[in-house]
Amino acid sequence: MAAIGLNNGQLSSCPQSPNCVVSQNGDEEHTIAAIPYQGDRATAKKTLLKVLSVVPRTEIVEETDNYIHAESTSRIFKFVDDAEFYFPEDKNLIQVRSASRVGESDLGVNRRRIEQIRLAMEDLGA
Repeated sequence: MAAIGLNNGQLSSCPQSPNCVVSQNGDEEHTIAAIPYQGDRATAKKTLLKVLSVVPRTEIVEETDNYIHAESTSRIFKFVDDAEFYFPEDKNLIQVRSASRVGESDLGVNRRRIEQIRLAMEDLGA
């Protein structure tokens, strides 16, 4: 399993396989935009937790002041993806990383999940 968690204010980079996206220091294939938010970090984090609570087969496994780690399990094959959300103190951005634990391709699932979360955050005015 890839390194989960923060290391000096950075989420882990993606492996070479195409089943991962990251908003910090990603290469062309793996880069995804961070999620911007308005207002304060605590409110944005609360909104994100609300969004994650309705993402199918997703549970929060770790939560701190500035970090959330969620696991999403695929319906049929029960593959687990790790989604991480980091709230740096100096920016109104949520840095994100979403990666499959096994396999090579995820058919774009991790990227689509993060984009759906981004849209939900926008819809809720975050």
